[in-house]
Amino acid sequence: MTQTSRPNFPPATPLQPRKRAILVGASSGIGAALAQQLAKEGYSLALLARRIEMLEELCAQINREAGETRARPYPHDVTEYETVPALLQKIVQELGGLDLFIYNSGVSHMVGLKNYDFEKDRLTTEVNYLGALAWLNPVAAMFQSAGSGQIVGMSSVAGDRGRVGNPSYNASKAALTSYLEALRNRLSRYGVNVLTIKPGYVETDLLKGAKKLFWVVSAEAAAGDMVKAIRKRKQTIYVPARWRWLMLVIIHIPSVIFRRLTF
Repeated sequence: MTQTSRPNFPPATPLQPRKRAILVGASSGIGAALAQQLAKEGYSLALLARRIEMLEELCAQINREAGETRARPYPHDVTEYETVPALLQKIVQELGGLDLFIYNSGVSHMVGLKNYDFEKDRLTTEVNYLGALAWLNPVAAMFQSAGSGQIVGMSSVAGDRGRVGNPSYNASKAALTSYLEALRNRLSRYGVNVLTIKPGYVETDLLKGAKKLFWVVSAEAAAGDMVKAIRKRKQTIYVPARWRWLMLVIIHIPSVIFRRLTF
């Protein structure tokens, strides 16, 4: 289906208001599960990802189940920062406004406990943090001007402490967590909600080949918790919630002990 032939989103009416959302990183895993659940909540969705075939299949499935156009695909590579302003403007115009923005894109390029690889670290940082900045800055400005809106950023429990297993991934998520907190402190006075989500182990492509995992949950279960938090306009959540207590312990382990651990 070409861009020009795609059906438009149904218009909002006083009797049937529609919330509008952009979800970056939507083709699979948590992103796809979030898209499906938000569509059931009545959102009109602009779904962005690099893997356009998977994205189109997801949108077709959502629209079939809804019996109308609830989701439209937009191919996008988050490292192409310069394309963001024009793409954001185009999507908001086609949606007819914006109520919710979710940044879910993330990669993890493992290097091993004894290796160092700048190229992998750079790619991880570009997707997990710089791509987020490219989107969150203009979205924050838009919501601040409007005096409403909701921003959701997908961080990780990995960002709570600098662990030896994957330093660049930990650092990128720590940076995103700190940035989201700063946005929250800026935007709360304008009526804008900022939610930081910190998942533990979720059954996604990021976990392929990983060993010695625990508390692993499905993408659908994780998305359910996330949608509830969005609905309640929470500020920070761990998914599943029990990770909060484990991370509280990990955060307070003395450095002299923590540095001896190998996870």
